[in-house]
Amino acid sequence: CWAQQYQSPEPFVHAFQDGTDLEKHRDLLATENEQLKQELKACKLQLQELQNQTWSCEECEHRKESLSQLQLEVAEKNARLLKQELEVQQKTDCLTEVEQRLNDSLREQAKEKEWFNLQLWESQKIIASMKAQSPKIKYIVKRVEVESSELKQALNEAQSQNQSLQEQVGMQCQVLKEMEQQLQDSQSISVRLRSQIQKYESKLERVHREMVEVIQSMKDEKNRAIEDAFLQAQTEMKAVHENLAGVRTNLLTLQPALRTLTNDYNNLKRQVRDFPLLLQRALQTTKSEIGQVVEEVRTTNHELLCKYHRELQLRKKYHNELVRLKGNIRVFCRVRPVMEEDGDEPEVMNMVTYDPEDDGVLHLCHKGKLVSFELDKVFPPEATQQEVFQEVQDLITSCIDGYNVCIFAYGQTGSGKTYTMEGMQGNRGINQRALQLLFSEVAEKALDWEYTISVNMVEIYNEALRDLLGKEPQGKLDIKLCPDGSGQLYVPGLTEFTVKSVADINRVFEIGHMNRVTEYTNLNEHSSRSHALLIVTVNGVDCSTGIRTTGKLNLVDLAGSERVGKSGAEGSRLREAQYINKSLSALGDVIYALRTHQGHVPFRNSKLTYLLQDSLNGESKTLMMVQVSPLEKNTGETLYSLKFAQRVRSVELGSVAKKTEAVSFPPTDQMELDSRSSPSSSPGASSGRPGSQRRKLQISA
Repeated sequence: CWAQQYQSPEPFVHAFQDGTDLEKHRDLLATENEQLKQELKACKLQLQELQNQTWSCEECEHRKESLSQLQLEVAEKNARLLKQELEVQQKTDCLTEVEQRLNDSLREQAKEKEWFNLQLWESQKIIASMKAQSPKIKYIVKRVEVESSELKQALNEAQSQNQSLQEQVGMQCQVLKEMEQQLQDSQSISVRLRSQIQKYESKLERVHREMVEVIQSMKDEKNRAIEDAFLQAQTEMKAVHENLAGVRTNLLTLQPALRTLTNDYNNLKRQVRDFPLLLQRALQTTKSEIGQVVEEVRTTNHELLCKYHRELQLRKKYHNELVRLKGNIRVFCRVRPVMEEDGDEPEVMNMVTYDPEDDGVLHLCHKGKLVSFELDKVFPPEATQQEVFQEVQDLITSCIDGYNVCIFAYGQTGSGKTYTMEGMQGNRGINQRALQLLFSEVAEKALDWEYTISVNMVEIYNEALRDLLGKEPQGKLDIKLCPDGSGQLYVPGLTEFTVKSVADINRVFEIGHMNRVTEYTNLNEHSSRSHALLIVTVNGVDCSTGIRTTGKLNLVDLAGSERVGKSGAEGSRLREAQYINKSLSALGDVIYALRTHQGHVPFRNSKLTYLLQDSLNGESKTLMMVQVSPLEKNTGETLYSLKFAQRVRSVELGSVAKKTEAVSFPPTDQMELDSRSSPSSSPGASSGRPGSQRRKLQISA
C-alpha cells in the first residue's frame, strides 16, 4: 500500500508541461500585440502626414469635414484596438491566476500525500513493533494443596498482569483499526484531488482555446480596420486635392472682397473709438430729461394726493350730512387688541387689517379669503378711549338742544363692549365722559339756560326689566305707553337720580355696577349676562323766551352674543345665554324690517327692542358701536357682527326733529326744577298721568 502511494507523478509533470505551453502561448500573444502596436503607429504616421497636407488649405471647409470624419474613424479604431488589448490582458491575467491556483493545489496535494504516507509508515511501524514485542502467554493450571499467603499474592499479581496485558492488546487493536480508517480516508482524499486536477486541466485547455480564438479574431478585425482606414484615407486625399484646386481658384476671386472688408473694418474701428464719448453725451442728455420728467411727475403726484385727501374729507362731510338728513344709523367699529390672556397659540393670530388711506374700511381674513367692510369709522386696537369719545361727543351734545340720542354697543362676548361704554378706573368710557361733557356744556350756557340732568339705569335680565338704582333691584318692571296719547314709552316705578356733579355720577355708576349681573364663562372672566341701559334726560328752559327743551340720551351696553359650545355655559348660564341670543335675534328682525321698509316692525318681540323703540323708529339720532375681536378663532363671530353692522348702516330712520315746547315764562323764583316728576322715558309729559309711581331722589354733592 505504501508503494502504491509513491507511483510515478505523471499527472504533475503533464500539468507543469501544460503550464509551460501556456506561458509560451502568452509570449506569442505579447509578440503579436507588439506587432499590432507597430502597425498602429505606422497608421498614425500616415494620418499625421494626411493632416499636414490638409492644413496647407485651411480655407476648404469640405476638406476639413472629411479630415474630421477620418480622424473620428481612426479614433474609433484606436478605441476598438485598446479594447481588444484590454481583453487580451484580462485573459492573460486569468490564465496566470489559473496557473497559480493549479500550482498551489499541486503543492497542497503533495504535502497531504507526504503527511498521509508518513502517518501510514509510522502506524505500520508501530503495528510491527507491537507484533514483535507481544509476549507469549502460557496458562499453567496446577493444583496446590497447600495454600499460603505468598502463593495467593503471586497468583493475584499474575492475574492482574494478565488483565493489563489483555487491555493493552485491546488498545493496540483499536489503534490499528483507527490507523486503517485514516488510511482509507487519505486514499479517498487522494482520489478527490486527482478528479479536481483533471477538472483544472480541462478548464485550462478550454481557456487556452478561447484565448487563441479571441487573439485570431482580434488580428482579423485589426487588419480589416487598417485596410478600411487606408482605403478611406486614399479616397479622402483625392477629394482633398480636388477641393484644393477649387479653393485656390476661390482665393483669387476673394482678394477684392477682402480689401473691401478691410476698409469697412477700419471705419468701424474709428466709430468704436468715438463711441464712448458719444454715449456719455447721450446719457447726460437722457439723465437730465428723465430728471425733469420725474420732478414733474412728483409734483403732479403731490398735488393729486392733496386733492385726493381734500376730496376724501369732503366726501365724508357730505356723507355724514346725507346720513343726518336721511336719518341713517351711524355705525362705528372698534377692534380690541390681542391680550396676554389670549395666549400664543396659532389661533390667536391677528386676522384684521386696515386701509391706510380710508379710516372707514376694514378687511377680515376668513377661511383664506379677504372680506372688506365699509363703515362710518373704524378704530384700530391702539385707539384710546378719548379718541373714541371725540367721534361721538357731537352726537351727545345734541341732546342738550332737545334731540333724542341713542348709542349702543354690539358684539360677541369678550369683544370689549363694557370697556368702551363704562371703561375702568382711571380710564372711563363713553358713559361717564358723556355726563361730564353735558355738565361742561350746561355750565357754559348757565347764563341763558337752566338745565336739569336726571339719570336712570335699568337692565334686561332673562327678558325681565330690572331697576339698577332702586332699593330692590331684583323687582320686575314693565314698559307702558304714555296715557297722554303721545305714543311714547315709560317705565312706571323706575328710580330717577338728579345729578349735579361728578361725585353724583360716580355714586350712580357705583350703585348700578354693583347691581348688574356678571358671571364667569370660558370666553370672558367678567361676562355681562344682561343688557344695561343708561338713560340720561336733559330738561332745559330758556330764561329769556321760556322755551322748554327735552333731550334724552340712551347709552346701551348689550350683552354679548355667544356660542354655547365655546362659552361652556351650563345650568343658569345656559338659560341666560338663550335669553341673550333670543333678544339679539329680535333686534336683528327689527333691523331687517326697518331696512326693507316693512309695514309692521316687531318691536314687541323682546323687551330690548320694545325699550329701544323710541331710538329705532326715526325719533332719535342713533349710533351703533360694533365691537369685534381680531383673533383667528373668533373670525366666525367677527364676520357675523360686521355683516350685521352693514345691514344696520343701510337703515334709514328719517330726519330727526328737535323736541321743544313754548310755555309762558314764570318768574325765576317760582321755577323748581328739582321737583320735576315727569318720567325719564317720556320727558315733558304731565306728572299727573295715572300709573306713574316714579320715585325722585336728590343726591347732594
